[in-house]
Amino acid sequence: MTNSLRRNLHRACCAFALGSIALAPAAWAAEAGKPAAAKPAVAKPAAAKPVLVIHGGAGVERAGLSEQDQKDARAALESALRAGHAALAAGKPALDAVSAAIVVLEDAPMFNAGRGAVFTHDGKNELDSALMDGASGRAGAVAGVHRVKNPIVLARAVMEKSRHVMLVGDGAEAFAKEAGVTLVAPSYFRTEKRWQQLQKALKEEASGQAHADLETARHFGTVGAVALDAEGRLAAGTSTGGMTNKRYGRVGDSPIIGAGTYADARCAVSGTGWGEYYIRAVAAHEICARMRYAGQSVREAAEGVIDRDIPAAGGDGGAIVLGANGEFALPFNTEGMYRGWIGADGVPHVALFKDEALAEPAGR
Repeated sequence: MTNSLRRNLHRACCAFALGSIALAPAAWAAEAGKPAAAKPAVAKPAAAKPVLVIHGGAGVERAGLSEQDQKDARAALESALRAGHAALAAGKPALDAVSAAIVVLEDAPMFNAGRGAVFTHDGKNELDSALMDGASGRAGAVAGVHRVKNPIVLARAVMEKSRHVMLVGDGAEAFAKEAGVTLVAPSYFRTEKRWQQLQKALKEEASGQAHADLETARHFGTVGAVALDAEGRLAAGTSTGGMTNKRYGRVGDSPIIGAGTYADARCAVSGTGWGEYYIRAVAAHEICARMRYAGQSVREAAEGVIDRDIPAAGGDGGAIVLGANGEFALPFNTEGMYRGWIGADGVPHVALFKDEALAEPAGR
């Protein structure tokens, strides 16, 4: 390139730059007169109406409950609902509501969880529990513990204070001590009713007879809760003493994430029934999967698994299922299931038997 050509190119570039600068103020002035472009609106999720749904176990038989038994069960269910509702009304997450409700049920001796748990073949109480936070996907579970007053509290400690999901037996209790979870003497869990159930089951077993009562024959008895908070977060929890006369450290579905307990952003489930069948069906996750992938409603998914799949395989029981839209279902295929729900108005609704109507939220 000659020197002359370089000088001409330099003059042209400078002229273009000066022209651009001269034109800029005019362009800016023109733009200044125009209204600013509206920013795209960010849709805020509508505030959810808090809901808490609980169960105290399927397999309830009218013939096996006195009037006082029924009264006590209803009172305990209502107390659990109010405890969970208090957490929701205070703006706390669904996880707190589930934990609060289950603690009340674990402390009530008429349910097979915590105090009032059934006895193993060796005359011990072995407790299982699980808790899952649908918003984060975190979960905690314990199995085969003997001295933890409230297993659901330990399950939450496993979730929040350890790197693990499930702890069992002596190791779980060692962790409980480190985490400051209340431990009690094993005798705390004993009730005469459960002890007599074991004695009857042992005699029937020794004589080769089938178990006479449904609760022992079909391994019922569990408590659980599912909740939706004002931020739209879901959570689920379950706690149980397992089955009367169980052996060899048997663990059912309750503490197994996806089998008896599960929660995600769309769905929360707590099951109650013959655990082996819930484990094989991965029942809790299956219900949520049908909602997520098949587009089924809460009721369709819940009834499909609990009322059809589980019985077809030879099992029975029930579940409570809650969706992110506040819709819930409480299917069970036995004579009764301790169950209840409470909404934003703080009015508890409970029922025990299949032929007993349970009020539903307005608009359903």
